[in-house]
Amino acid sequence: MSGGTKRLPRAVREQQMLDAAVKVFSQNGFRETSMDAIASEAQISKPMLYLYYGSKEELFSACIARESGLFIDAMSVGFDPSLSQREQAVTVIREFLRFVHENRESWRVLYRVAIGTASFSGIVSDSRRRVTEMVAALIKAGTTVETAGDIDFELTAVAIVGACEAVADRITEGDVDLEKATNMLVGIAWRGLKGVGTDI
Repeated sequence: MSGGTKRLPRAVREQQMLDAAVKVFSQNGFRETSMDAIASEAQISKPMLYLYYGSKEELFSACIARESGLFIDAMSVGFDPSLSQREQAVTVIREFLRFVHENRESWRVLYRVAIGTASFSGIVSDSRRRVTEMVAALIKAGTTVETAGDIDFELTAVAIVGACEAVADRITEGDVDLEKATNMLVGIAWRGLKGVGTDI
């Protein structure tokens, strides 16, 4: 390193590498991404990149771990069992879609690149499970129907998360308005939530 180059703290440099990696992985996928391309995007040497992450697999795992953590944190915003059931539905769906809207590269890495790469799909599945459990807990906390059981809450949560994931793909392409998508999904979810635990 030249004397005129400012030395960055290790944690900051690692985050810069991960930022660059997420961007390149989201654009090219796992298989087509090279460490050379990531080093170039991060504006560091390839030996430096390998010093921090010994392989492309290790770097990709670090990306998934960070991005899934950010996603879980975003979904935890407003996680308040005291909210009404409708407010819970609005909060869950809004924060889910807002994360996707504001972190499109992150979403692509998690739910397109990683889920399609067999050796990493388990990490994404775990993230999805944790989000689904959070949603199910909110539904359960806000449900007053005595006949509702755990399977009702679980399946409703799976349906809501699945619907959000489907719409999220459209949001990453920029062809769906965030507010409109949120309102539409809230309407669908609310009609379903009102029927939790009841027979049709």
